[in-house]
Amino acid sequence: MMGGVRSSARDVVPLREASRAWFRISLQTFGGPAGQIAVMQRELVDERRWIGERRFLHALSYCMLLPGPEAQQLAIYTGWLLNGWLGGLIAGVLFVLPGVVAMLALSWVYVAHGDTAVVTGLFLGLAPAVVAIVVQAVVRIGGRALRHRALVWLSVAAFLLLAVLGLPFPVVVLGAGVVGWLLGRWRPDVMASPSAAEAEGAEPPLVPDDALHRASPSARRNLAILGVGLVLWVAPVAVAWALASGTRTVFTDQGVFFGGMALVTFGGAYAVLSYVAQAAVGTFGWLSAGEMVRGLALAETTPGPLIMVVQFVAFLGAYRNPGDLNPWVAAVLGSLLTVWVTFVPCFLFIFLGAPYVERLRGSAALSAALTGVTAAVVGVIANLALYFAEHTLFSQTSTISAGPFALVVPVWSTYVWQAFAVAAVAAVLVFRLRWSVLRTLGACALLGLGLSYVV
Repeated sequence: MMGGVRSSARDVVPLREASRAWFRISLQTFGGPAGQIAVMQRELVDERRWIGERRFLHALSYCMLLPGPEAQQLAIYTGWLLNGWLGGLIAGVLFVLPGVVAMLALSWVYVAHGDTAVVTGLFLGLAPAVVAIVVQAVVRIGGRALRHRALVWLSVAAFLLLAVLGLPFPVVVLGAGVVGWLLGRWRPDVMASPSAAEAEGAEPPLVPDDALHRASPSARRNLAILGVGLVLWVAPVAVAWALASGTRTVFTDQGVFFGGMALVTFGGAYAVLSYVAQAAVGTFGWLSAGEMVRGLALAETTPGPLIMVVQFVAFLGAYRNPGDLNPWVAAVLGSLLTVWVTFVPCFLFIFLGAPYVERLRGSAALSAALTGVTAAVVGVIANLALYFAEHTLFSQTSTISAGPFALVVPVWSTYVWQAFAVAAVAAVLVFRLRWSVLRTLGACALLGLGLSYVV
């Protein structure tokens, strides 16, 4: 054993040690996918050195092509590489567990009291701190992934296509993959695997690539995963339908709606939230438009994927349409049912697809395409950072339009000086003092709480 790492047929690191690491990561998953990916990179690649930078970005590129929260899927993929399917399950569950608990508690506070002054104060500190953490992710990942001028331009193009033209996320990512593939054919030196560059940017991983978990894809394996996974996915909705004697209830509505949403959430949570809001507010009447915005604000600054806002939507919808159940019982059941149907497909996508992606890892064509996707990912994260900064540091934004171009800019007079102050402190902590994400968030949360009472 070296540095807590051991190699075996199933676990390349002890499962208990890996579980502790995933629990630690789960407490730091603030800031949307950019911040979450940054936390995993720091913990697994930089500090523990359980996986190399290239392997990490290879997995990330695949996850970016899937529907659903890519950061959780990356956690499942990495957990699978380190400890097989059990490691993937543990990583995926722990990744969302703190967010589920936090959103459940905040939903209860919102319904029971309608007064979240303390929580608002904490969020006043957390949200600006997340801006600094996301910027750090752009700098860190970009510095290692953009090793050629062509890749820098590809990243900038992805940023502009998203921020200015508003192209759908899948179109940008798939287009980057095609460009990467073409560059690999035209200039293979640009897209070559950067073994030497990686060695310069970071210490080599303690676990060699060949020691990581792998599986042989087969029709029998795929059918087994699909069969078990689909049964587990639809079982709670089927039970809710059976208990209601085949009649439509809020639980069947939420199970079917959010289950279907989980299969079409390409482009991240922001891309699908307008669709969720339209249905939840206009079609089902589970909550008001103002409450949808407040739920999104809560999800922005709680750990876990931003799509966790659907848990808040389901809580309020079931509380107000409980049927024969106690409203609080109905709210909790609806909330947990929605979490289940939203996140179970993520495990299916990874357990089914990862063995194929790993088998093709040595393909020069696929490697070039995924290198293009990785470059675009930097632009995507930069776009998320811009979005988050505009909506955290300013209370209002406006849109500048010219033909097909549209750029969202802040209304400068609506700056929130407290947010700027906390963001500046957070930037010093993460860039200058190199504090951990968790320590930075804790300090900034207390600072925000203090500012909310002083001002």
